[in-house]
Amino acid sequence: MASRAARWLGALRRGLSLKKDGAISVGRGGSGQSLVPSRSGTHTRTGAILPKPVRTPFGLLRVFSIVIPFLFVGMLISKNFAALLEQHDIFAPEDDDDD
Repeated sequence: MASRAARWLGALRRGLSLKKDGAISVGRGGSGQSLVPSRSGTHTRTGAILPKPVRTPFGLLRVFSIVIPFLFVGMLISKNFAALLEQHDIFAPEDDDDD
């Protein structure tokens, strides 16, 4: 609630206008389009059904092509930092035998 009020106040100070649905549009002389495109539902105010959203081709492949290399890099950094800590006796795991 507070962030919405702050957004409205900031928009009014910059000379932008607000629509009833909360979208910010360029001033009175502008095109009236929203600065931040968003899709909040499946239909318009008049009841018309919106078209299907654009599907990103190879979306899952793109996600994995980013996630896997960065997980690997993070693993290498963690492994090397743990070895450095153990080498300098800052953190050395102890083997506790609870027999």
